[in-house]
Amino acid sequence: MLGLLSIVPLLVVIYFIMQRQRRKIVESSGFSFAQDIKHQTGFRRHIPALIFLVGITVLLASLARPKATVSLPKYEGTVVLVFDVSGSMMADDVAPTRMEAAKAAALAFVDNQPASIRIGVVAFSDGGISVQAPSPNRNATVATIERLVPRRGTSLGNGILVALNGIAVDAGDPPIVNTSNLSTSDDVIVAPQGWYPSAAIVLFSDGENNELPDPLLVTDLAVDLGVRIYTVGVGSAAGTTINVDGMSIHTQLDEPLLMQIAGVSGGQYYPASDQDQLDRIYNDLEPTLSIKPEDMELTSLFAGLGLLVFSIGGVLSFLWFGRVL
Repeated sequence: MLGLLSIVPLLVVIYFIMQRQRRKIVESSGFSFAQDIKHQTGFRRHIPALIFLVGITVLLASLARPKATVSLPKYEGTVVLVFDVSGSMMADDVAPTRMEAAKAAALAFVDNQPASIRIGVVAFSDGGISVQAPSPNRNATVATIERLVPRRGTSLGNGILVALNGIAVDAGDPPIVNTSNLSTSDDVIVAPQGWYPSAAIVLFSDGENNELPDPLLVTDLAVDLGVRIYTVGVGSAAGTTINVDGMSIHTQLDEPLLMQIAGVSGGQYYPASDQDQLDRIYNDLEPTLSIKPEDMELTSLFAGLGLLVFSIGGVLSFLWFGRVL
């Protein structure tokens, strides 16, 4: 698109040709060209044309979609949504199922977050995987949540650890712990690094845990890192019976464990149905002021500048000569 700037010197040539033809017309009418120039206030008569030429140059440059890297200060926070996708989340003691109830609560939470909050998604059953790194892209977050489906066993500790890793990596630090073998022992908790009070974990689960590592040990690690864990209980205290691989298994909400995880980390426990309380999670964050370079497209700025230049040229031409050009 920058090749269109070659039009500019062509316009200059056309302008000089027009001026030469005008000179011939003036001279053929019996006036000297010098008198005509004086009548048109000398060099000033070329100024509007010069301004219009600058405006055309700016507009042509804007077609190339110019960009600039600028460092902008902004307050940021990170929230990682951690989803229990174990088999027990298929239970229908909350309508239509625990999984769908958790997704509905999470989608409403995402919809109410300010643009300065980066949201990530982690899913866990007997292991934990990061299905979306923290991002300001709300459409991607919603699509990720809607794709979640129930799987196998439950390891709350796995889910929390993967979320902590994501928070550290998003802050520019190396992963806190190797999560490749988390379900084999409790000896996976390492000395913490970094401090992330502007980040929080929102854990959606029925609280039933049957895999290592111990979720309370992982919660202690979150405390050392300054990360609060907010737990959202999905299910009922009475529970229900589900069929898994031909076996009938009774499953129920373990509120005491979820409350303990939240209490130890400085977070809060909420039932999934209490959306008003979920919205308050943002108020407990401590957003950090960061200065990050960002690519900013300047097309609209160039276009606006070009129109401004055209306007100035038009006004001057009208005031001096009674016509736009």
